[in-house]
Amino acid sequence: MYFAALLARTEDGWEASDMELDDVESLSDLIDLARSAAVDDDTVVALIEQEDAWFGVIRVDGEEDPRYYVSNASVANRSSYGSMLTKELLGNDEEVDELDDLDLDGTEDGEDEAVSAFTDEDADADDAVGTGSEPVPAGPLGDPRLLEDLGVGNKELMSLDSDALSEIAEALGATEVLEAVR
Repeated sequence: MYFAALLARTEDGWEASDMELDDVESLSDLIDLARSAAVDDDTVVALIEQEDAWFGVIRVDGEEDPRYYVSNASVANRSSYGSMLTKELLGNDEEVDELDDLDLDGTEDGEDEAVSAFTDEDADADDAVGTGSEPVPAGPLGDPRLLEDLGVGNKELMSLDSDALSEIAEALGATEVLEAVR
C-alpha cells in the first residue's frame, strides 16, 4: 500500500494534497501532477512511501528538471512506482516506465501464461534495471541534497526510515497540512 502526497510551497507556507496514484502510469505523469499543484511555479515536493519499506522524494521547481531521491533503491525497484524512480535515477533509456505493461497476474500484455515460479535467478534479475547488467544498489539513490535549502540536510535525509515523511514534513514546517491529508 502506498501513501503519496504533494506539498506545494506558497507565500503563506505549505499546502498539502493527497496524490491520487491511480491515474499515474509513468514518471512524466507524476511530474505533471506535481507541476499542476505548484503555486506561481514555486517548489512542489512529492512524497511517496510504501509501507515503511522505502520512501521517495521528488522535487519540482517550476520548469527546471525534477530532482529525485529514493531511500532504498533495491526495495523500491520491486514496486511499480519505485521502479519508475530507480529507472530514472540509473539512466534507463528504455521507454518502459508505463505501469500498464504488466498485468496484475504478472504477465505482460498479450501473454497467456503466468510467469513461472520465483527463483534465485529471478532475484538477481529483479535487481537489474535494464541498463545492461548494472544492479540496483541497496540503500539510497538520487540527490540527498534536494531538500537541503528547505531544512532537511543530506545526512538527515539518508538516515530517515520508518516515519520519514512525517519527519520531512516537520522539518519543512508542514506537519499539520500533511497530517490533514493522511
